[in-house]
Amino acid sequence: MKGKEFYQILKERQTAGATDLTAATILEGAEAGEKFLLEGEEKVRVFADSHMGPRVFMERLGRSPKLLVFGAGHVSMPIIRIGKMLQFSVTVLEDRPKFADQARRAGADRVICEPFSRGLDQVELGPDTYVVIVTRGHRYDEDCLYGVLSREKESGTACAYVGMMGSRRRTAMVRERMRELGIAEEEIRRLHAPIGLAIGAETPEDIAVSIFAQIIQVKNEAERTEGYPQELLDAILEGYGSGEKTVRAVLATIISRQGSAPRSVGTKMLIREDGTTLGTIGGGCAESAVMQKAFQMMRIPESPRFLVTVVDMTAREAEEEGMVCGGRIQVMLEVTGS
Repeated sequence: MKGKEFYQILKERQTAGATDLTAATILEGAEAGEKFLLEGEEKVRVFADSHMGPRVFMERLGRSPKLLVFGAGHVSMPIIRIGKMLQFSVTVLEDRPKFADQARRAGADRVICEPFSRGLDQVELGPDTYVVIVTRGHRYDEDCLYGVLSREKESGTACAYVGMMGSRRRTAMVRERMRELGIAEEEIRRLHAPIGLAIGAETPEDIAVSIFAQIIQVKNEAERTEGYPQELLDAILEGYGSGEKTVRAVLATIISRQGSAPRSVGTKMLIREDGTTLGTIGGGCAESAVMQKAFQMMRIPESPRFLVTVVDMTAREAEEEGMVCGGRIQVMLEVTGS
């Protein structure tokens, strides 16, 4: 597949809730730029066996991360704000209208003001869901945790992260209670409780930072890349529309990195012909060099619509740019749009 067809099918499958997706792009030869969307391990294996020659970039896709917060007390407010800064889709469950309103003002994408059990029934859980339980009391925390772990057991699909606030003594008691309720030991071991990394957090903001430090740690250990967030897919598909407002773009994707390059493999940036961008591949002169190549691809008629380029940032260059990272990245550039 090339261009519009690939992105349309990808959007359809992600909207349908597909989670076991792999995107493959041929990097060299006559088929360079050809893209394949593979669903399931068997299709990935068959594809790999049949494409032993040319280099291929294989990318296991994760859907946009979702943050589910139980409770909208004072600790939840910085959790919501940091979640939005890190581009999580944030849903808050809170049974008190006054506190639910605070969550809306803090920027939550969705707030469900109902008893926690009923609210949980309205939320989708999956491998890209990060659950943070910070309600107003231990009884509520325990009920919410049991609800989440029971849903995981019923569906056979685990959330990416489940964390619950509480002291070591209290969380040990909750773990024992989960065993009594029939939750498997494997699921109990996955629980992050007390929640967050041990950084001596005291204020709500400190606690939120410790929680997200742990979430980021878990998220970055996963095999999946950040994939194609909904906003990015929509922006790409806009370029294939009709009319005067259609803007061509180049999608830049990091396909390998060496050294201390700031962004991971799979990170994407959309560079539009009008100079606007969506996302970043790390900033500085490395990103600037990639943008210049992208503009050439869009503005010079004989330029290729697909290429792979290397940006090498030495330590000295990084220092002059005011960046703490150097390293070498290989970037795949694809012209999108009509």
